[in-house]
Amino acid sequence: MINTAPPIPTATGALPLLGHAVPLMRDNLRFIASLRDYGPLVRIYLQPGQPTIVVNRPDLIRTMLVDLAPNLDKGRFFEKMGQVLGGDSVVTAAGTAHVRARRQLQPAFRHAEIARYVDLMREQVTSTVADWKPGQVVDVREAMVKLSLDMLVATVFSSSLDERAFHQLRRDLSIVMNGVGTRVMLPDWVEKLPLPANRRFNESRAAVRAIIGDAVDGLRASGHDTGDMLSALLHARDEETGELMSRHRICSEILTLAVAGTETTASVLSWILYELARDPGIEERLHSELEQVLADRPVAFEDVGRLPFLRNVITETLRLHHTGWLVTRRTLTPTRLGDWEIPAGTELAYCQHAMHRDPAIFPDPLRFDPDRWLDEGQAAALPEGAWVPFGAGKHKCIGDHFALTELTTAVATIARQWRLELSDRQVVRPVARATVRPGTLLMTANPRSGAGRTAA
Repeated sequence: MINTAPPIPTATGALPLLGHAVPLMRDNLRFIASLRDYGPLVRIYLQPGQPTIVVNRPDLIRTMLVDLAPNLDKGRFFEKMGQVLGGDSVVTAAGTAHVRARRQLQPAFRHAEIARYVDLMREQVTSTVADWKPGQVVDVREAMVKLSLDMLVATVFSSSLDERAFHQLRRDLSIVMNGVGTRVMLPDWVEKLPLPANRRFNESRAAVRAIIGDAVDGLRASGHDTGDMLSALLHARDEETGELMSRHRICSEILTLAVAGTETTASVLSWILYELARDPGIEERLHSELEQVLADRPVAFEDVGRLPFLRNVITETLRLHHTGWLVTRRTLTPTRLGDWEIPAGTELAYCQHAMHRDPAIFPDPLRFDPDRWLDEGQAAALPEGAWVPFGAGKHKCIGDHFALTELTTAVATIARQWRLELSDRQVVRPVARATVRPGTLLMTANPRSGAGRTAA
């Protein structure tokens, strides 16, 4: 058959040895968004001599994630993340290894298990905001990173860490989280340089894995079921062999969950609080819903499905401020993607952040509008592949319900007690590191009237 597809263009700006590193370092979000002007597919260089084909058309993205999934592995980003974190996990594994890992971990993310985590999540949110003072200027991004880490550590290790280990884990996880994005995107040789940042990263990664490993050993020796995620992972068996997960594997799963989940949750929470502060009308509608549904009681797991306006606020945040800016796959065999024949071993990628802001898909895409999701058929009416907040196909995020529960619990608890306000002069810009997050986000905390009734 004669191939009539047009040649795949290469984005301008590539340099010898550096590829497209310069435009990516200068403004990676602007550069990735500009790639849609080249058409359905465009070639960029993240590594010297190794092209990555960026897929811009929704139907081709859906084909890549769902239809072609058996012919693809996860590609450089996830492969590199596994190397950087010191072991494969369900997030980074590919092929049959991924399928088996996902099935083994699935019980830890069932609704019944997530319901057990909500009280732990809410306690951490309540503890965080209890330290705020009226009129205090809060670095929201940093506060949400700390909160997300606290929620993660509480749900994973509810009673498996003493206070010293808890604080050390949180401190070292922060260093690992901040370094992962850079290591994944830059050429491999950079991480081998004898730089202080590389030494700190390696030491913190080793410390995190050691703390998790000690917790695994202690809980396994005790034989107790503590009701947290660590206990669930310790009891999860491979459905084919019946074997339990090794110490090393559990360390990898928890470390990857911490890096991928905590960074993402912190970024989305920050953007939600930012958008509520920008639009008092939206904030007031949210408060009215919370008062009507919750009255004087704290938010519970059953409320996740009873707060439709809050759900739409979260959904619109995942659209306008999606945290994913370059997700990769790799062809295992010669593969046909639309009209194009893609050779084996080709890196593919797509960008949720850019696609969710495409004016051809979402009218007035830069306007934050939760009401665009009032009609439940809205998402169904979108082109296939245009709305993928948690990915699609066999590699869809295993923690999507966990994340939505975390976000709902945190926003409901914070919004009922505090109103966060932006200064008129502050300009908040997105910054793409491991995730797309707000650069600097300083907000003034003022208590809401009657907030003490709903503190816990």
